[in-house]
Amino acid sequence: MTGNDSKQKAVSRRQKAEGRMQRTSARSFLPTAYCLLPSGFTLLELMIVISIIIILAAVALPQYQKTIMHARETVLRDDLFRMRMMIDQYAADKGKLAGSLEDLVSAGYMREIPTDPITDQKDWNPVTGDDPFSSEGGSGMIDVHSSSGDTSSEGTAYSDW
Repeated sequence: MTGNDSKQKAVSRRQKAEGRMQRTSARSFLPTAYCLLPSGFTLLELMIVISIIIILAAVALPQYQKTIMHARETVLRDDLFRMRMMIDQYAADKGKLAGSLEDLVSAGYMREIPTDPITDQKDWNPVTGDDPFSSEGGSGMIDVHSSSGDTSSEGTAYSDW
């Protein structure tokens, strides 16, 4: 090998290296040495991120559960209001009190008996009493309550609503 051959090889190696540098810099703005380092996260970084996620979840979960319970209580209030309104409407239209919630459904005042959002069942406690509209002194359903024995977020029993 002569001196000219080694110079040509050195020049060609330098040109190839410069070509690689230009291609690398065209793809990203990071220095070439940084691109050659192994990428990824250390175990410590992963542990810190996981710890932060767990702390945020621990803070958010109780608030989420409160929101769900508040929504159920709101639905219960609305269902009771609507059923009581239908009981009164039935009594005004028919001149007598309904015997049960099924009577309201069969007469077309409600499509179906709603599900109690606290118990997730269609079990309501109807309150029966004397019918003030009846001349014979009959009785019928005058009110309806939830059959849940739980306590609301206000401290009152759902069955007292």
